[in-house]
Amino acid sequence: MNKVADIMTSEVVTIRNAATVAAAIDLMQQRNVHALIVLPNDVHDAYGIVTVSDVVGRVIAFGRDPKQMRVYEIMTKPCIVLNPNLRIEYAARLLTQYHLHSAPVIQSKLLGILSISDILRHSSDREKPQSLELADSVRSLTTTARQICKDHGPGSTACANAWLAVDTLQAELSRQKSEPLKLTASEQYWQDYQNTIQDQEYNEWCSG
Repeated sequence: MNKVADIMTSEVVTIRNAATVAAAIDLMQQRNVHALIVLPNDVHDAYGIVTVSDVVGRVIAFGRDPKQMRVYEIMTKPCIVLNPNLRIEYAARLLTQYHLHSAPVIQSKLLGILSISDILRHSSDREKPQSLELADSVRSLTTTARQICKDHGPGSTACANAWLAVDTLQAELSRQKSEPLKLTASEQYWQDYQNTIQDQEYNEWCSG
């Protein structure tokens, strides 16, 4: 598979943290983007990101005036960043794991931005989808997810995020193979888990 650098958008729209939210909205509309990268204050500072979801969820949803609010009040900083040499499937897992639409690509400096849309576009453009590689990744992630749930508990956020990554790749594999996905890996896990719990309760009841 290609790397993040091969499909990222090199032209990044940036903004300062002191800018008003209204200015951020205008910039998003003018440049037709869903996220702006917030520039660091100095060389020792981190990059941030402000998205359409931030504006809607933290400003509009509460009836706040975007002209009276600043970007730093609603941005995420530091934000998740991607290495340009990271393979695309791993970038996809990272974005889905943290429920992100996009993330900046940084290596010493800001190089670009990668979005879920970029990944989907790349997937659609590929002439020969590497379904075998995806299948290996699904199996590997499934094993990892089961271990995470064992270590952190089936009700933990880590467990839920681990299965989200598995299901995302499994859905893509089904799409590439044009096969219906009857039962996701996470659904199978919870089915097995519930059956195990019921068996344990039955055995305890019978033995008591």
